[in-house]
Amino acid sequence: MAYSKDIEIKMQRLFSRLSEKEQRGYAAVEAAKLGHGGTEYIAGLFRVDPKTIRRGLADLELEEDPSPGRVRKKGAVEKT
Repeated sequence: MAYSKDIEIKMQRLFSRLSEKEQRGYAAVEAAKLGHGGTEYIAGLFRVDPKTIRRGLADLELEEDPSPGRVRKKGAVEKT
């Protein structure tokens, strides 16, 4: 169920260029395409927590973006 190494490298390059929100969505779509085991595979490929992918899947179930226009800069820390 794995992509070829060449495709994995291209996916990782694209992933690294996306905002955090876009990364979550992209990872979620890729995991969904793969079906069973996809979340774990994509989490390992992109070195993210599987919870991040599950959150992305939940976000994509919503008809509207829950936080439009809100994008954290790379390396930024969210204020609490």
